[in-house]
Amino acid sequence: MYRILALNPGSTSTKIAFFHDENESFAVNLHHSTQDLENFSRIIDQYAFRLQTIEKLLEEKGLALNDIDAFVGRGGLLIPISSGTFAVDDIMLKDLYAGVQGEHASNLGGILAYELAKRVDKPAFIVDPVVVDELQDLARFSGHPELPRRSIFHALNQKAVARKAATHLKRPYTDLNLVVAHLGGGISVAAHEKGRVIDVNNALDGDGPFSPERSGSVPAGDLVRLCYSGKDCRTVLQMIKGKGGMVAYLGTNDMRHVQHLVADGDRRAITVYRAMAYQIAKEIGAMSVVLKGRVDAIVFTGGIAFDKILLGWISEYCSHIAPILIFAGEEEMQSLALGALRVLRGDEKAKVYRHDQES
Repeated sequence: MYRILALNPGSTSTKIAFFHDENESFAVNLHHSTQDLENFSRIIDQYAFRLQTIEKLLEEKGLALNDIDAFVGRGGLLIPISSGTFAVDDIMLKDLYAGVQGEHASNLGGILAYELAKRVDKPAFIVDPVVVDELQDLARFSGHPELPRRSIFHALNQKAVARKAATHLKRPYTDLNLVVAHLGGGISVAAHEKGRVIDVNNALDGDGPFSPERSGSVPAGDLVRLCYSGKDCRTVLQMIKGKGGMVAYLGTNDMRHVQHLVADGDRRAITVYRAMAYQIAKEIGAMSVVLKGRVDAIVFTGGIAFDKILLGWISEYCSHIAPILIFAGEEEMQSLALGALRVLRGDEKAKVYRHDQES
C-alpha cells in the first residue's frame, strides 16, 4: 500500500489530502484570509507561509513525513509539456520559481511537494499541469503570428473526467472522441481526440466563454482601444481575469448567489446566466466541428456543473450532437494521487521536464 500526500495551492486556499493508494484518508481545505496574504507582493513569496500551514496540519494529524511514500503537487505555469506525471527536479523548480508563463498559486504546488519530499528522500511529482499542450498545429493559429493560441486549461480535471467517461462508456479513452467542458471559476471546453486534447480555449486569460470572473473572448478592436483610453495594463488585465465575467456583469463570482438571483426571478441575472450558457454551448459546437462531428459524448465537470438549470440551457443547444455525461465537481486531489500512484506501481514511468526535448 502506498501513502501519498497531495497538495493543491489556490489563490486563497491550500488543499491537502492524504491517500492510501486510491483511498482518501483525509482532506482539508485551508483558507487564507486577505490579511494572511496581503503582505506578500508576489505569489512565490507565500512559499514559507504555505509550508508552515502544511507542516502544522500534518502535526495535528499525527502524520510524519517518513510515513509518506510520495508527495504530489498541482503543476503550475511551466513551459508547454505533454500530459502525464512528471518528477520535480532542479530545472522544473527553477521555472516554477521564475513563473516562466506567469504567476499563479499552482506554481507553489511542485515547490512545496519537493521541499517536503527531499527531507525524507522520497519522490515528488506534478500531474497534468494547466500547461499540458497536445494541440494540433491548426489550433495554434490565431490570425497573427505574434499572437499564437496557447494551451492553458484545466488539464488535471479534464483528463480525469475523460477517463471516467471512458469507463462509463466501457471503451478505452484512446478510442474515444469527447468534448469536455470544465465549468468553474474559469471555463475550458476541449476536444479530446483519442486520448489527446487537440484543441481548447485558453481558460486563464485568453478566449472562450466568459466565466464567473474571466471575460473570455472579447472584441479585439474594442479591447485595443480600451488599452489606449487611459487605463493601465494591470487594470485591463484584471478586467480580463479576476474582474471579468459575472463579476463585471453582476458584481459577484459566487455562483450560488447568482443561482439564488435566478431562482428569485431577477431578470438581469437570468439574462447574464443564459448568456454564459449560450457561450458555453457555442464553444461545445465549435469543438464538435474540430472532431468533424464524430463525438462519442459531451462531458460536463466542475463546480458549476451541479446546476441543472444551466446544464438544461446548454443542452437545448447541443444535446443533438452527442450523449451528455455529467461528473460534477472537481476531483483534483484524487487525480493528483492517482497520477503519482501510477508511477509508484510501475504502470507509467515518471516523465522528465526539459526545455530542449519532447517530454
